[in-house]
Amino acid sequence: MPFGHDMVHSLATVVDLVNTSPSTGGQDTLTTLEQLGEFVERQQVSGIEKLDATDLSQVRTLREAFHKVFTAPDQATAVIRVNTLLSETRITTRLTEHDGHPLHIHYFAPGASLSEHLAADLGVALAHLLVEGEWERLRTCSAPDCDHVFVDESRNRSRVYCDSRTCGNRMHVAAYRARRRA
Repeated sequence: MPFGHDMVHSLATVVDLVNTSPSTGGQDTLTTLEQLGEFVERQQVSGIEKLDATDLSQVRTLREAFHKVFTAPDQATAVIRVNTLLSETRITTRLTEHDGHPLHIHYFAPGASLSEHLAADLGVALAHLLVEGEWERLRTCSAPDCDHVFVDESRNRSRVYCDSRTCGNRMHVAAYRARRRA
């Protein structure tokens, strides 16, 4: 995918956020302010001074809205869901350089809450993906016991597992063993 650093980072951030949800087949790993702080630090979310219980609640709600974009049955539904997210966000486009990152665009308004910051930046990244006709790159893992989401960045759009080292390897080993038994 020929996307810039900021878009690739935003798409990775939305995947990480959605995959903290129990909706993706695992445990909820975004239940405390400490976990939210770790997420903010891991994803290098800039401009966040402090976090409180309201931030945690709003980000958890936003996480489920993003999950619905990934699991949309078709592009038209994904567009409606992204538009809904963006319509609830103040967007102020500006160029910025910070923390050693090259020049990139931020979409969140100055002073925005963490939830609004994520909704704007991550929502715009998903909007660009949809505009580029790349909706089918938003995927859910094909392993039967995993519902993690991912963005298929392969050239031929053939990736089917969230992680080839875990789910992919596990499924290939299971298929090999089944062939050996047959």
